[in-house]
Amino acid sequence: MTPQPITPRPQQHRVLIVDDDPELRRFLTGELAVEGYAVEAVGMGQQALIRLREAAWDLVLLDWTLPDFSGVEVCRRLRASEMSTPVLMLTARDAVAERVEALDAGADDYLTKPFSIEELLARVRARLRRNGNATSDGDVLTFADLAVNTASHEVSRGDKEIQLTVREYDLLLALLREPQRVKERQALLHSVWGEPFVGDANLLDVYIRYLRKKIERPGLPTLIKTVRGVGFMLKEGLVKE
Repeated sequence: MTPQPITPRPQQHRVLIVDDDPELRRFLTGELAVEGYAVEAVGMGQQALIRLREAAWDLVLLDWTLPDFSGVEVCRRLRASEMSTPVLMLTARDAVAERVEALDAGADDYLTKPFSIEELLARVRARLRRNGNATSDGDVLTFADLAVNTASHEVSRGDKEIQLTVREYDLLLALLREPQRVKERQALLHSVWGEPFVGDANLLDVYIRYLRKKIERPGLPTLIKTVRGVGFMLKEGLVKE
């Protein structure tokens, strides 16, 4: 069945729902439309990728389990195409390893089924606010020999380019905007994963570890300092052996 888009009004945020459950698609489409969003719903990953290429979207609500291929694979293909559309993954899977897999694939947030419509709407609002405040003026942020181009999302340290996932980039940017100032754990979780954050706070430690592995090469000073019991900060430290 061909999906029937809701014609957007000016200034409406455009939301694409990708889920193989027709009843859930109808429910979410109706609830989001009532909230003033322009909504379209599809039931397969291939349909989602086609619509994502054909039009601009402010947010994708993406189910993990789809008839053709997984939501994680949709995310990977989306990011491989250099599309930065925010993705909120919807799934019944709640193991930490599976959440990490989804986030590594490029998902921006993660909501476990069953969920309340109030929580979903809160996550949608938080993600759209955050996306609307993103830097787009091409400024280059620097700290020590680390540089981040906020327009192209290019990251480098010295003369070496560093490849980061979407989540790693967001975390680095949150630290880089206030260098040499401690960022509390909860503030980082809200900044990177959205507010309200509902999930395993240990994900922050996992991504700090990923980030350190990529930007703190042997022979160079460390850049990410752990402030025990508080959070993390960008501060140049000792040379890493």
